[in-house]
Amino acid sequence: MTDTPDISEAEWEVMQVLWDAPGLTANEVVDRVAGRRGWNPRTVKTLLNRLLTKRAIAADKDGRRFLYRPLIERADYVHAESKGLLDRLFDGRVAPLVAHFSEKGKLSRKDIAELKRLIGELEDGQ
Repeated sequence: MTDTPDISEAEWEVMQVLWDAPGLTANEVVDRVAGRRGWNPRTVKTLLNRLLTKRAIAADKDGRRFLYRPLIERADYVHAESKGLLDRLFDGRVAPLVAHFSEKGKLSRKDIAELKRLIGELEDGQ
């Protein structure tokens, strides 16, 4: 799916559950989300309905109940959101993003080692 819907932070919680376990009933989603976040079951069901309206998820009839599943892949959504962030804040460039986190002291030694490893892999692939 190339056009990803705008998903709120609360809706993201529901999507995470469905990405991890597609084909859940509304009550199963409620149990997983409400328990973790302390939300009212009606809130979770409202979020499911919003995601249905946005065509981010589907509801498949299974007897007297519906099974909910994502229509967009997690990786596709993360890619679209990441690209949007880069485009809006850093003119589509990754280096200024990394520089920003570096200047703010938000890169750990582990982050730096991982970035070096990724750069090495990119250089080896070119």
